[in-house]
Amino acid sequence: MIGGIFGLGIAVSGMINPAKVLNFFDIAGTWDPSLIFVMGGGLAVAFIGYRLVFGRYKAPVFETEFALPTKRVIDLELVGGAAVFGIGWGIAGFCPGGAIPALGLGYSQTPIFVASVIAGIVVARFARARIAQPATA
Repeated sequence: MIGGIFGLGIAVSGMINPAKVLNFFDIAGTWDPSLIFVMGGGLAVAFIGYRLVFGRYKAPVFETEFALPTKRVIDLELVGGAAVFGIGWGIAGFCPGGAIPALGLGYSQTPIFVASVIAGIVVARFARARIAQPATA
């Protein structure tokens, strides 16, 4: 249900249209600041949601504790991942959250983008597993 609401919000805001997103990045040309308002709205909803949930509940209903990130270090992996995400978003005009609802619109590049994201996830998991394995002599 939450995913459906998110997809509807992305669709209504126009963020499933890659041209609209790319216009946000075109500061010297046809700049469209509406993405700022979409992001601001998302941050406001998330802020309120976190306050409500963590203010009322010590643990989720079906778990013993909330699964929250514990890592507080800004490292190469975090910065590199953010850079790859941003570059991909700027080139394609899609982010994974906007591409899934856009699959139903018939843009020819959307399935290619989604397949590329899935392939990237598989390659990254494989690479991470290979790097984490100790070298054998």
